[in-house]
Amino acid sequence: MLQRIKNIYHLGNGILGNLRFGFPSHKLTVIGVTGTDGKTTTTSLIYHVLSTSGRNASMISSVGAVIGGREYDVGFHVTTPSSWALQKFIKEAEKGFLVLETTSHALDQFRVWGIKFDIGVLTNITHEHLDYHKTYHKYVEAKAKLLEMSRVAIVNRDDKSYPLINSKFARLAAKREIRNSKLITYGMKDNADLNPKKFPFKTNMIGEFNIYNSLAAIAVCRALGIPDEDIRTGLKSFKPPIGREEVVYKKDFTVMIDFAHTPNAFEEILSSIKPSIKGRLIHVFGSAGLRDNTKRPIMGRVSSKYADIIVLTSEDPRSESVEKISDEIESGIKIPNSKSQITNKSKIQIYKIPNRQEAIQFAIKIARKGDLVLTTGKSHEKSMNYGHGEVPWDEYSAVRKALKGLGLKIKD
Repeated sequence: MLQRIKNIYHLGNGILGNLRFGFPSHKLTVIGVTGTDGKTTTTSLIYHVLSTSGRNASMISSVGAVIGGREYDVGFHVTTPSSWALQKFIKEAEKGFLVLETTSHALDQFRVWGIKFDIGVLTNITHEHLDYHKTYHKYVEAKAKLLEMSRVAIVNRDDKSYPLINSKFARLAAKREIRNSKLITYGMKDNADLNPKKFPFKTNMIGEFNIYNSLAAIAVCRALGIPDEDIRTGLKSFKPPIGREEVVYKKDFTVMIDFAHTPNAFEEILSSIKPSIKGRLIHVFGSAGLRDNTKRPIMGRVSSKYADIIVLTSEDPRSESVEKISDEIESGIKIPNSKSQITNKSKIQIYKIPNRQEAIQFAIKIARKGDLVLTTGKSHEKSMNYGHGEVPWDEYSAVRKALKGLGLKIKD
């Protein structure tokens, strides 16, 4: 009931924002990107291809906004800004293309009400935000709202959400209750409308997950009429956004910063980097407090599949105990069943260091030649929440300080 009241408030703001700024999205070609993982990279990739192909493009994502060539900070822990701020950004874009990263919360809370989406993209729907949506099915329903509002819907056919999405669209189409004139699928298999065989391309990004992100961007740009050669050129020159598989130190050992904070994101990044590591994988992470706690043991289990050393620490614990959160993460490593049992658990070293700065310093201090230290969950974010509001935090400064303590220097 409380959330419904809040949603009415957000809807009111959405209506007022559109009226105040004159429904600015109607003057633009708007591409919305949603999904559990890959939103920011896909949003940035679409923006990059449009920009490098000479189009007038703007972007709003969790790492910031680029409106008319000017960069803006969207604020602490923000992906989709408030309705009022969002409409103001859209008004400043004025014309051309706008790529908007869109969360399930923003969709459910009507923060994107009134925006005319030409294309809606769904990257995937994995385990996340069940504290808010309660069930996976309701989570899918929230994400699907973007697709229903869009003229063209682009979806990942390989994702487990696809059967639910496809079934929903079939029902809506039969009742003529949907705006879409076209539904485009992408994936690795032959049954997708777009796959690497049908559209060969090259990218400098690592991991299969970035192949999916690239396919989503390709599908969007082709739907917009961007020439294939311009798309391939943009894909090849693209560099991931800040804090996405970003190597910040690489000499005797390597330090990488990534935003992964879901079980699926852990699986994707860890499985991608593990084969290239000559030494040990040292993984520093935590889990957000007062958020979906059911994912914590799964994160522990996934990390322990690949990491040799796990350092559990703070990651916006809010009013929850960091020790409690760490214990819940660790419990996933102990699940005694044949499918998830960690056979080499005795070889995994687990450390619990609540202070994130100290945890990073410890991880870097114990790193040996050939090791890779991976810190996940904070990356580009500029604050930490310990239950008394936001306080400044900078993952890069934390790594820099840890390296400096050893007489080393982070790369420029």
